[in-house]
This record gives sequence, structure tokens and C-alpha cells, in this order.
Amino acid sequence: RSLIRKQVEALAIEQGGTATIDAELLEEVLFLVEYPTALCGRFEEKYLDLPAEAVITPMREHQRYFPVFSKEGRLLPVFITVRNGGSDFIDNVRHGNERVLRARLSDARFFYDEDRKAPLGDRVEKLKSIVFQEGLGTMYDKVQRLKKLSVLIGTKIGLDLAGLATVARAAELAKADLVTGMVCEFTELQGIMGREYALQSGESPAVADAIFEHYLPRFAGDILPQTQAGRAVAIADKLDNIVTTFSRGKIPTGSQDPYALRRQALGVVNILIDGKLSLSTEELILAALDLAGIDDVEKRIFIVTSMIEFFRQRLNVRNVLGDAGVRHDIIDAVLSAGSDDVYQVWLRAKAITSPAGMAAMEKAVEAFTRTTNLAGKAENDKIESDLFETDEEKVLYRACLEARRRVEGLTAVRDYVGALQAVAELSEPINSFFNAVMVMVDDPRIRANRLALLRSISDLTVGIADFSRVVPKA
Repeated sequence: RSLIRKQVEALAIEQGGTATIDAELLEEVLFLVEYPTALCGRFEEKYLDLPAEAVITPMREHQRYFPVFSKEGRLLPVFITVRNGGSDFIDNVRHGNERVLRARLSDARFFYDEDRKAPLGDRVEKLKSIVFQEGLGTMYDKVQRLKKLSVLIGTKIGLDLAGLATVARAAELAKADLVTGMVCEFTELQGIMGREYALQSGESPAVADAIFEHYLPRFAGDILPQTQAGRAVAIADKLDNIVTTFSRGKIPTGSQDPYALRRQALGVVNILIDGKLSLSTEELILAALDLAGIDDVEKRIFIVTSMIEFFRQRLNVRNVLGDAGVRHDIIDAVLSAGSDDVYQVWLRAKAITSPAGMAAMEKAVEAFTRTTNLAGKAENDKIESDLFETDEEKVLYRACLEARRRVEGLTAVRDYVGALQAVAELSEPINSFFNAVMVMVDDPRIRANRLALLRSISDLTVGIADFSRVVPKA
């Protein structure tokens, strides 16, 4: 691996540029050659008139070549490939590779020129000839759902009328490049050519960018949509794919995920977090079900519950929260507290794992565990202050009322660290209460009142974290 990298980098420098060494491509080349020898080839400069990705894709995806860029970031008419063997007859090898690439680029030029003869919008009707999924209509039908769901999401994230118009137009054109010659030949260019052809058809840059962004992320570590319109269409597209596939019973099991639904769900989660978007997953799933015409009640309930759990798993230990370094027990505590708002779950987990949040949680967790254990025995939540017999009960009750006021205000503005600190301040009155008061007394009214008080305290952390899931610090 190191030898290939060094050879490729050295040849690129000789050509006055730098090679883009994609990790996946390097890995693939590594297992294709036993005795690697890098060599440099060239292609005609006329092909640089094509969009850069239309040149790079045949090089990288089809021929396993490394593209070379100038110091200014411009693509150079140069490529680097790696042969298996020494330098014998290397010129013949070079000419052979140049000939193959020339044919690829000639095809790309032909398709590009042909595609530009019609505006991108004229191709939408042709999507009626592409089947989306068995029993789920055509890609044209999907686009109609995509428009409505994208606009709904755009509305929920606060886009104005101009923004919603951008979303609607981008969704309408999002799949139009699938019927272009370029994308039919080089499928990796979907979205990329959509953006290019949209601009050439006179669409706004905002629409063009959203067309490209709606496919993001395409793989682990890929960039995420950076525009609100792109986020709306990307989320809608992935949700529709997952909902409709689940409706056919094609749910990923074990290592089987032929429709890449896990990747798409993870993409939705990452987009929501990166874009700081608070959306109800359940509401969006229900909207997608409505648009797909799935009205069987039992099937709808199954899909909603299955998908919410599916997204929950994408947040779990081996995925987003785990990758962010959040402790296993804290992930469990946050997820157990509920919420189908991915971004809110993320904020709560990050708040708890912050230094101030950890300090507050560690202070409160032991006292709240005792409280929660007894709170489950409460038969109702009615508290009668005139039944309090000790000062400790009265102090705890007043502290609980104040804490509730603060927690409600702080969580409303997403200040979860502040809410945790407000909860942690109850530790002392809770401990004093347990040291001085017997909860399970014989008098049923006194007992019920004390249990109701403990339930009220336990409920303070609902919507933040289930403290009973947190492992106390040793």
C-alpha cells in the first residue's frame, strides 16, 4: 500500500500536480497487483471541456486510474495507473491504457452532447418508463410523492415561500438525470449530472445544488447536504425509499440489506443532526405512508414501530452516538427516555457527556435511582401538601416544584445541561428525605402521598434520560 502511494505521488509531482488517492481505489488496486509499478498516461485536452466528474468517473470507477490535479485544483490531462509487473514494455502498457480511456471519454463526450439537446425538465415524463419497485409504480410516481413530502419537510423546518418553491422544483427534477445517456452509462454520476444539466437548462443554482445534495451521503464519511432545500429533499427521498421497501416486507436482517436501507436511515440521522433539524420521525413516516397509499391499519402500525426502532438503532452504540464517544449506559439512558426527534436525542446525549452534564448526572443519579425504585409503586400522582408530617417532606416538595419550573423552562430552550443541574440540586433534599422519612408507612393516605411525591420527582427526568440506566461512578 505504501509503495503504491509513493509511486503514484512521485509521478504526479513529475507532472506538476498532485494525485487524488481515494482510499477505496487504493485498496482495490492493492489487491489487483502483486508487483506494482505505477505509470503515467495522458489524454486529449479537449476532454477537459467535460464536467470534471464526467472525466474522473470513467478513470476512477471503470479503469482504476488515479486522476491528477494542478496546484490550483484543476484536473490535468494526465492519469496514473498501476500495472502488475516491472517496467518491461511499459510504453505498450501506457498506450493500451490511453486507448481504453480515450474510448471511454469519447463515449462520455457523445452522451454529454446528446443530453444537452433537451432541457432537464423535459425528461421528467420519461421517468414513467422506469419501474421504481415492484407494486409501487414508476419513478415518475415516486417523484410525485417526493415533491409533496419534501415540501412538507421544508415547511416544518421553516422555509419561506421562495425556499419551498426551490424544494418543489428540485424534487420534481431530482430523478430526471436517470434517463440521460450519461447517467445510463455512468450510474455513479446520478445527481452530479442532474446538477450540471439543471444549470445548463436555466434552473437556479439553489435548485441545482438541491438536486445534487439529495443523494448525499452516498457512502460512509461522505459530505452531507449543506442547504435547507437539499436537506429537505434528501430526507424525503430516503424516507420514501425506506417506507415503501418496508411496506413490501423487505426489512434488513443480519447482514442482508440489498436496498441499502441502513445506510439511508443513517444518512437521515446524520442530516438531521448536522442540520440541527428538530423533526418528529413518526409524523414524517405517517406522511410518507399516506403518500404511498398504504392505508391498512395493521401494516401502518407495524411499519411505524419498525421504522422508529430502525432509526433508534442508527443512533445506538455502534452507530452515531457510539461513534461520537458517548458511553454505552448513557446511550441506553437517553434512548430509554424516549423521543422520536433524532436531533433532540443527540442534544440530550451530548449535554450529559459534557463536563458540566456529567458532574450534574453523577451527583443526581444515586438519589434518583432510590426515588425511581419507589416511584413505580405510586398508584396516582396526586400530592396533598396538608398530609406532609415532616419538614423534610415539605422542603423536598417545595424544591420539586421549583425544579419542575426550571426544568420545563430550560428544556423548552434545549438547555439540557441547565436542566440536569436543576435536577441535580434535588440530591440533598432527596437524601435528607430518605434519611428522615419512612415512605411505606401503615397509613394508606400518608404512604400514597409520599409515593406520589417521589413519582413527581422521578418524572422530572422524563424526556432527558432514564437515570436508572446509568451505571453509577465507582
